[in-house]
Amino acid sequence: MEDILELEEKLAELEREHKDLDEVIDRLRNTPPVDFLQMKRLQKKKLMLKDQIQKIRSDIIPDIIA
Repeated sequence: MEDILELEEKLAELEREHKDLDEVIDRLRNTPPVDFLQMKRLQKKKLMLKDQIQKIRSDIIPDIIA
């Protein structure tokens, strides 16, 4: 049970970081001159976070075999 609580805390942390990155990317996109290299790096990090979020969600909620 403790493991699930730790996973849920980690999930919340990653979701906050993902949301923060989304806001930073939006600000970069709307503030000329646009630094495309930095934006690409942030988008890549955001995608990695999304993958980690999905993995933790699947660890918390196991697959139901039909």
